[in-house]
Amino acid sequence: MAAALPKQYLPLAGRPMLWHTLQALAATPGLMGMVVVTAPEDRRWRRCLPARTEVHNAPGGEQRMHSVLNGLRVLGEFAAPEDWVMVHDAARPCVPRADLARLVDAVAGHDCGGLLARPVADTLKRQGAGRPPAVEGTVSRAGLWQALTPQIFRLRLLTDALERADAQEALVTDESQAVERLGYQPLLVEGSAMNLKVTLPGDLALAERLLAHGVALP
Repeated sequence: MAAALPKQYLPLAGRPMLWHTLQALAATPGLMGMVVVTAPEDRRWRRCLPARTEVHNAPGGEQRMHSVLNGLRVLGEFAAPEDWVMVHDAARPCVPRADLARLVDAVAGHDCGGLLARPVADTLKRQGAGRPPAVEGTVSRAGLWQALTPQIFRLRLLTDALERADAQEALVTDESQAVERLGYQPLLVEGSAMNLKVTLPGDLALAERLLAHGVALP
């Protein structure tokens, strides 16, 4: 992001990005509390908390999977093993609240859980080994989905899946992948294209326009 601040604290519509993300999550039906995972010395997250929501903190880890696992271990002190746990990126401040409600409804009664995702719409190209990059082939997009967050799973199942991946030194890039490795098939719940992940400076401006026009609201 070429910024002095960590991405989650960059100003967005007059507030830190994390503030918007937590406000959206706080509206999830049935939410009982949150864990914010940050660098161990970070205290700025305390200024972003939603009202009337119990929030705890956990230290981040070397990779995403380790950060999530640290958060789950804190949750384990307050939640039951069969409780649902949603994992969401702080850099997705525009997640529509209607998507959160639809995700919760979709996994009710399911054996493991699911995730927000989008069917891949663009043609995909595979890069060859040469330099500069050149097309080696075209990949069929049939049946392919882009994984979004939140992703929601039972606390014990997700903890076991991530602990097993860590013990086997398998680097998983999202929670669904860890659960898939145990033989489960998480549900794909179609989410909004407005649930963008702020990755580049231009994404911040786009997120601000979405929030200004209420696109991320129900």
